[in-house]
Amino acid sequence: MNVIYIFLGFLLLVIGGEFIVRTSIAISLKFNISKFIIGMTVVAFATSTPELLVSLNAAVNDSPSIAINNIIGSNIANIGLVLAIISILSSIFVSNSFYKKDWPIMFIFSALLYLFSINDNLISQFEGVVLLVSLILFVTYFLMKSEFYNPALRRALGEQKYAETIKIGDEIISEIDEKLYSVSNIKIFMWLIISSLSLYFGAEFLVNGAVSFAQQINISEAVISVSVIAIGTSIPELATSIIAISKKEKGISVGNLIGSNIFNIGLVLGITSIIKPINVASEIVDRDLIWMLIFAFLIFFLVLLPKRGKVSMYKGLIMLISYFLFVFLAFS
Repeated sequence: MNVIYIFLGFLLLVIGGEFIVRTSIAISLKFNISKFIIGMTVVAFATSTPELLVSLNAAVNDSPSIAINNIIGSNIANIGLVLAIISILSSIFVSNSFYKKDWPIMFIFSALLYLFSINDNLISQFEGVVLLVSLILFVTYFLMKSEFYNPALRRALGEQKYAETIKIGDEIISEIDEKLYSVSNIKIFMWLIISSLSLYFGAEFLVNGAVSFAQQINISEAVISVSVIAIGTSIPELATSIIAISKKEKGISVGNLIGSNIFNIGLVLGITSIIKPINVASEIVDRDLIWMLIFAFLIFFLVLLPKRGKVSMYKGLIMLISYFLFVFLAFS
């Protein structure tokens, strides 16, 4: 029965994640917010909603290891699983922003999380505020570098207002379904209801099912959350990425997934720890957080190695094998 609850939780999170993204984009388009801003803020927030609800649910129900390991495992899965599979299916080219902005900011957030956790094995409310405020500053800085302060980018966005994708040079920075421009208010409301119910019950089923399953097979909640639950909350990103590759769309990039990792730490753990401080077990600090930092360095060096700026199939295989090793050791 627990396995059924976990499966239903996965399914509802996928459905809820899809509809919350569509709802967020459609509402933003109603207010004439540019696709560039939508892609980097609205969608980033929407795709972090499954992780947020799962972590909040776990924290409130006194399962702190699930609350934090869901995020740690999701960040590892974004690189070791999602990015690996995408690059195996089709090579990815990385823009210069990876070196100048994306990776350094992701590493700063990862390092903050590690320092907060190792200090007293607790992410306090104050530290949650620091994470959330840091994210807000990052988003503000990003917006200041966007079309509001960049005439060239503003012209580019204006010229491509109704295009399926927006390109700056050779880089695709967002993809928006044209049908979302003409969605009715009633349909948006229905999507909002579907997404809210799906995400709420998906998080409820997944957390409760995973906790019971862990107790049943005598495995810690930390192990289940860093593997099973983390993969579950990363399924929407994986499914969307595979669909994009099948359509020969190149809108998925290393920067997109790294951005998701930043939001997971700054937004999800920030809000969760503000609502309820998160206890961090020693095994999480000594094992899982170290693995998260290892994967952060792994993607940096793989992008840096020949051919620089290209994540090819063999690099994807290295990441995937590393991820399987991580999961194997977690269950050992």
